[in-house]
Amino acid sequence: MSIKIDQRHLYLQVIDRIKKDIDNGVFKEKEKLPSEFELAKMLGVSRATLREALRLLEEENVIVRRHGVGTFINSKPVFTSGIEHLSSVSSMIKQAGMEPGVIYLSSLQSLPTEEDIQRFGCAKEDLIVSIERVRTADGDPVVYCVDKVPAKYLPEDYLSRQEGSLFSALEQSGDLRVSHAVTFIDPMGYHDVASPTLNCEPETALLVLKQLHYDEQDRVVLYSKNYFRADKFSFHVIRKRV
Repeated sequence: MSIKIDQRHLYLQVIDRIKKDIDNGVFKEKEKLPSEFELAKMLGVSRATLREALRLLEEENVIVRRHGVGTFINSKPVFTSGIEHLSSVSSMIKQAGMEPGVIYLSSLQSLPTEEDIQRFGCAKEDLIVSIERVRTADGDPVVYCVDKVPAKYLPEDYLSRQEGSLFSALEQSGDLRVSHAVTFIDPMGYHDVASPTLNCEPETALLVLKQLHYDEQDRVVLYSKNYFRADKFSFHVIRKRV
């Protein structure tokens, strides 16, 4: 299992070797890796080199290190999507051959906060609808969603029926169409609400997508804050040279 000498930094060779061994089934998902001493000996490298490789592998979410327990292979993301196109969570789940579902946790109307007024450009008396949901795949919770939308953009009966996508509800009148969104992605560790809601282990990382959705008149009509399990989802973007 020792690695061959080439012109690259040794820790990069270690990274490639461990990834290859994972792909070949030498190390399986959720399996504990040998100790640093054993793994360094198997690869024929120093423990300092191994630690640097493991640090970068953890940043890539390939492995997770649990203090006092050991280092484990993370599961590969089941769902993947490019973020240059607006696609629903349900579509991602369906593409993976699984059944999407929704669990509604709460929904309420309230007067806007100062942040809401600035975000939506609404008046102080305009009502804001806040919705908390969990998106499921074959019944397992995978995304915790917090959405805010001015009540005037939703059908009057939306809160009572609580079904269908928010996009469809927003566009039901025919006077509004979501055209684009600005997305911010932040990695996060344990979250007091999202992590237990998604049945995460304490070490399971989250990807938080904050999205401002605009209509064709360039108005912000929906604000979403979605917490994705990083062991289930991965996102990419296509970048073109200009």
